[in-house]
Amino acid sequence: MNPELPRSAAGPFNPWLVAVILSLTPFMEVLDTTIANVSLRHIAGALGASASESTWVLTSYMVSNSIILPISGWLQQVLGRKRFYEICVVLFTVSSVLCAASTSLQMIIVARVLQGLGGGGLAPCAQSMLADSFTPQKRAPVFALFGFTIICAPAIGPVLGGWITDTLSWHWIFLINLPVGLIAGTLTMIFVHEPPLLVHERQELFARGLQLDYFGLFLVAVGFGSLQFFFDKFEIDDGFSSTQIITLAAIATVCLSTLMVWEWQHPQPVMNFRLFRNANFSICALLLFIVGFIMFGSSQLLPQMLQILLGYSAQTAGMALSAGSLATVVLMPIAGLITGRFIDGRILIACGMIELGCSMILQAHMAPDASFNYVFTSRISQMVATPFLFVPATMLAYVGIPAKLNGEAAAMTNQMRNIGGAMGISFVTTMLAWRTQFHHARLAEAITPYADLHGLSLAQISPMVQQQASFAAYLDAFYAIGLIALVVWPVALLLKPPSKQDAQTAAAVLH
Repeated sequence: MNPELPRSAAGPFNPWLVAVILSLTPFMEVLDTTIANVSLRHIAGALGASASESTWVLTSYMVSNSIILPISGWLQQVLGRKRFYEICVVLFTVSSVLCAASTSLQMIIVARVLQGLGGGGLAPCAQSMLADSFTPQKRAPVFALFGFTIICAPAIGPVLGGWITDTLSWHWIFLINLPVGLIAGTLTMIFVHEPPLLVHERQELFARGLQLDYFGLFLVAVGFGSLQFFFDKFEIDDGFSSTQIITLAAIATVCLSTLMVWEWQHPQPVMNFRLFRNANFSICALLLFIVGFIMFGSSQLLPQMLQILLGYSAQTAGMALSAGSLATVVLMPIAGLITGRFIDGRILIACGMIELGCSMILQAHMAPDASFNYVFTSRISQMVATPFLFVPATMLAYVGIPAKLNGEAAAMTNQMRNIGGAMGISFVTTMLAWRTQFHHARLAEAITPYADLHGLSLAQISPMVQQQASFAAYLDAFYAIGLIALVVWPVALLLKPPSKQDAQTAAAVLH
């Protein structure tokens, strides 16, 4: 045991070995948030469900995931960090098998809820253990490894899901979690350590009397559940013209506003909002929210545009999307090595946001007859910035945070990234619908009995107008995402680098 790291999950083992083990199941969990998308049609057909009903396979997972994720830091304290992680691995693995064995829509929805509950705790728990197992000066490389699981999995998911569904069957998109879960669970039992300090802190917590925050748990479940429903159903239910959407927005607003006030006062909160007193934590949470917004939003846009408008096959569109993943795989270790050592993390974040914004705006000028090489290189240019955003933002989020709150900090930052991703997908989906209507109306205005239609009938022109309007809407969405990145980048300069003084005064600031 390293005396400088009394909370290390590595114990007598090499911390890098433990880091690899802890990255296995979070990768599968993040992968599962996107891998089922391309298989929905097959799942619906096999279970006798309509296309609209099959979307509950995705929504049920995301809702339960969003509920458990923010309270995972508190659950680590109550159940014990290693025990909580093992429970999550087992629940995620078993529920994955139940998903594959489902014979009805109701059965797979229940299984997906359980899978979301198990998966929601994996990433924040693993991240907190990694933060505790490495000194602040050595965290950047390990967060680069963790970043691979968070950033690459959403891009790999649709490609892998499509290949598995076409080659084998939709059942295997869930069954592949079984061997990974068994291996990760076994290795966790053997190599992951529960340090005596955490055992002692848990004993003290129960000795003082555990005050279960039932009202806080209720607000988390209803508030974040309603928020996820709101994002998932906003465009489908015609936005704020729908009574259901207005109701969900009202419930989420009331519950989450009340939650912040209630938890700030509670002596044992399930969500520690007092972390936001720390300026670095607040700024990094915002930045990770933006990263989730842009990455998930753009990953939703590109494959749709390529297949629907440019006529790409699912496999070819997947190859274009995977180009960004390859760039991330190559650059993530480099970001881990240079962050804080050779280049200030704040500069990396600022430059990364600028590069990301410019590449998205360049994508907004793509021609309708763009070649595969153009799309391929454009996606690479968008993703090269990601490692230089994620690694320093994750590392700097812990500046000034006392070590015993690392679990809660990891839970909050992961939740912010998750909410950003959900909002990004909802934003681009809604914007596509609205801007397509706008461009269609503008183009239709030019079609009059006096216009030169080159001998084409209105019936022949109508689909051409619709396609041009849709293409312009996709370009608008890329442009909007790019502008967001360009507006946000100066915020990174407000961050503070790690210092011993910050670590010494952290507890006083937060408590």
